[in-house]
Amino acid sequence: MGLHRVVEPAGVLPQAAWRLDADPRVGANEVRIRVERLNLDAASFRQLSEKHGGDGEKVRAEVLEIISTRGKMQNPVTGSGGMLIGTVEEAGRRSPLGLKAGDRVATLVSLTLTPLRILDGLARWDGRSEQVPCDGYAMLFARSIAAVLPADLHPELSLAVLDVCGAPALTARVVAEHVARRQRAGDPRPVTVAVIGGAGKSGSLSLAAARRAGAGRTVGVVPVAAERDALERAGLASVVALADARDPVALSTAVTTALGAPVDVTVVCVDVRGCEHGAVLATEDGGTVIFFSMATSFAAAALGAEGLAADVTMLVGNGYVPGHAELALELLRSEPGVRGLFESRLAAD
Repeated sequence: MGLHRVVEPAGVLPQAAWRLDADPRVGANEVRIRVERLNLDAASFRQLSEKHGGDGEKVRAEVLEIISTRGKMQNPVTGSGGMLIGTVEEAGRRSPLGLKAGDRVATLVSLTLTPLRILDGLARWDGRSEQVPCDGYAMLFARSIAAVLPADLHPELSLAVLDVCGAPALTARVVAEHVARRQRAGDPRPVTVAVIGGAGKSGSLSLAAARRAGAGRTVGVVPVAAERDALERAGLASVVALADARDPVALSTAVTTALGAPVDVTVVCVDVRGCEHGAVLATEDGGTVIFFSMATSFAAAALGAEGLAADVTMLVGNGYVPGHAELALELLRSEPGVRGLFESRLAAD
């Protein structure tokens, strides 16, 4: 689990540690990765960019300072990190991950628990995008997860997909459970799903996964007209609604107007604070809200639901569901609308 890499405070797991030991020497059950690119968590990148007024040099300097000080990439404000791609340099003799030297991989665990050292000062990154070209190394533990990069996809595209692959997998599981429950009850009503932030990476994948899992109608909620138009062209949602997710009444009104009633499942994929209450209001009693954003306040979600007397199940998207990487990559390959949104986002970055 990487306890031996924790420098301070003693006794906590690596994710909760303030500082990790990024010594490149490989333990018996570790793997060392030569890093070529980081993918910063969207909430973390937004916070850093807003803090520095979009000044890429200042963003770059702070990311470098975080990594050099903490031995990992963990934004001290959002608590989130991201993931990386690179090539396996060495695998310890007892590593259970099945990786070997030369494998090009994406880590499927957060940078917040991954010992990391940067060697090039992030000299090739302008600080203006979530993807960070770099040279360095990272260490994986026996309980870490990594995926060998597919040969048929560009590495940057694979990295963008694998960064959020937990979202469509959990969405598919929850939607399938609602569909099965309704079928057992002999209820002919279709299962309805709202994805807040439907034009983003995790949002577009979640919309596609919900449809595949049997959702009868879906609504993708976006904040601006440009995203509405892009999502409509992608054809991933039954209807696209325009609303500010931070405005609870506006958000719930947009969802209920689009589909005629609150939805069975609401998936929150936006990287801004203050979206909890609107998601709860948009979900019918007996429904489920899935929070994937690292900007979520889980206290606000729980207390807000209580204050609204909302009988909803709330789930934390923890980023891992068995088979999540394969499912997300298959959606990218088979859903032109998903692939188009991802490629447009990468081109814009």
